[in-house]
Amino acid sequence: MTHRVALIGNPLKRRHSAVMHNAAFAAHGIDASFELRPIGPGDLDSFFAEARGQDWLGFGVTAPYKQAAMDHLDEIEAGALAIGAVNNGVRRDGGALVGFNTDASGFMAAVAATGASVAGYPAVVVGAGGAARAVVWALLDAGVEKVLVANRTPDYGTVEPAPLEGRALAQALGSAAIAVNATTMGMTTDTIALDVAALPETALVFDLVYVPPETPLVRAASARGLAVCNGLEMLVRQGEVAFERWTGIGSTADIMRIALESWIPESETER
Repeated sequence: MTHRVALIGNPLKRRHSAVMHNAAFAAHGIDASFELRPIGPGDLDSFFAEARGQDWLGFGVTAPYKQAAMDHLDEIEAGALAIGAVNNGVRRDGGALVGFNTDASGFMAAVAATGASVAGYPAVVVGAGGAARAVVWALLDAGVEKVLVANRTPDYGTVEPAPLEGRALAQALGSAAIAVNATTMGMTTDTIALDVAALPETALVFDLVYVPPETPLVRAASARGLAVCNGLEMLVRQGEVAFERWTGIGSTADIMRIALESWIPESETER
């Protein structure tokens, strides 16, 4: 029996997740397939009923269903409840579906891979969506001094809200150990989410966007000599966590990363 995992979302224009997970299945000789499943809001009931079948290992969730999916699950793990979003789930024996969130752990694993130290220092996050929420939760859990979140009204943690333009954001950037773009700037526009000139020379700039791999923010930060990381490593690291939950097999990041590096996307929207 071929086992299945599907990523649900709308739209689904990029195959990165399918490429890296199917490479890991193949490398470990697992008879399973990861597919992309673009669905509408009215299809959630039927999808999660299908995902309870014996041939399913689990599922992934991306925008705009990271919160809506929670209403269709039998159990939601504590981390996902705290973040307020699910991006993966696993099927247990008997068909129960358990939701969890790997965005936070994937983000921190990618930060750790850069060698940056953020505990005890201020951080800045630009963005107001589910990814931003996971990043803020991860930073607070990692022991940052405080997080300034631009353009949102947060309701959790040691967080200070601020508009995208103004003195508060500029001042926060001046002492930040890490600045994160959790918006679509750089993917859907050529704009830059934050002023890299305001950051300390030791700051890490993390852009969650990975298509294109070099956004205007990454270029600007690199030109200034700052440490940079894009969202591809976060994608790989969170994928590694989910894969282990589905299969019991860990340490697949290298397999996934090599698969993505050797894959040539067929269209500009996937690059």
